[in-house]
Amino acid sequence: MTYVKRPLEALVNREESAWPQVQEWIKDAKTRVEILQPSESAADALVSLQVTTRSPMGAVILHTGGILIDDGWVRVLGSGHPRLPRSLPAWNFACGMAAAATPPPCLLVADDVLGGFFALNGGKFAPGGHNVWYFAPDTLEWEDLGRGYSEFLVWSFSGALAKFYAPFRWPDWQAEVSALPGDMGLMVYPFLSTEGPEIAGRTRGAVPISELFSIHVGAV
Repeated sequence: MTYVKRPLEALVNREESAWPQVQEWIKDAKTRVEILQPSESAADALVSLQVTTRSPMGAVILHTGGILIDDGWVRVLGSGHPRLPRSLPAWNFACGMAAAATPPPCLLVADDVLGGFFALNGGKFAPGGHNVWYFAPDTLEWEDLGRGYSEFLVWSFSGALAKFYAPFRWPDWQAEVSALPGDMGLMVYPFLSTEGPEIAGRTRGAVPISELFSIHVGAV
């Protein structure tokens, strides 16, 4: 079957945009959520990914440069911004998602400062379903979060990250994390996947998030 790439006007749905719903979720957030201004190339990013603005993912790409949650601990990818200089499609292409005529086996949609990665399943991790999976830097395994992209956003905004990341936070982590650019992460040594002291007693240093991806995950 011939694959036809849809133009921008076929992807932007102004009557049924999911953006107002995403804004409501953010308004009700129980943690700090910062919306970054969309890139001038947001429309190109939307066309590149071929998702519509009826979906929260399409709305996030078109209307934001990304979303920073918990002082930047989690970065949800959008169209890119100086503080988060990675668009969702560009980051996926850089990490090995081919610009093919078929849906990718998974789609990296967010990450955290420690080199944990959130990916929307397209068949890579399990047949059927479109749940978000998390690559945990302490186990070096992908785990099903049991929620789709929309539910992942709501969960991230709900304050649940405090419990999810409780074993991996140190005193006054906010100052260190909030100063970190969105294309950087923290290399922790000894690695979180090895035995050692609690994270407060380990060495942390800023490295490109692409380096953490390469070390922890490898090519998608």
